[in-house]
Amino acid sequence: MTSADLLVDAFSRIREAVHEAAEGLDADQLAHRVDEGANSIAWLVWHLTRVQDDHVSDLAEVEQVWTAQGWADRFGLALPVDDTGYGHDADDVAAVRVGSADLLTDYHDAVFEQTVGYVGKLTDADLPRIIDDAWDPPVSLGVRLVSVIADDLQHAGQANFLRGVLERG
Repeated sequence: MTSADLLVDAFSRIREAVHEAAEGLDADQLAHRVDEGANSIAWLVWHLTRVQDDHVSDLAEVEQVWTAQGWADRFGLALPVDDTGYGHDADDVAAVRVGSADLLTDYHDAVFEQTVGYVGKLTDADLPRIIDDAWDPPVSLGVRLVSVIADDLQHAGQANFLRGVLERG
């Protein structure tokens, strides 16, 4: 197994968890929050996908799927087009409402395709390349990708937990 294979596998697991969390839920279920300060499944899936789209497209030096493929217009959120959800407060979370689970999973699938198209071509020699020297220590390509994977898996797990709460409630 190569590093590229490992990265593709990790992003595939995120995709699987996203589908498990969202598929078959209606708009109200996707927007449900266990209290007014909590995140919804819709927000969690949208946010983790936006972060992956933002970070990986930057690394690949391509336009984000969000704008390149018209997803920002399809979602029609009352948020800035470059918003990824970072730093959102409770009102911002509430503003992320979607009409269907398919919208979320289809956007995630489009980002997944762009992501694996990029990471699937990486070599071991690519991963130590420093991509952000504003940190101490500087951030390598490999560390940035692991960071995206870790963040996405945490949010996908939270979304699946919320689905379980909904199904048992």
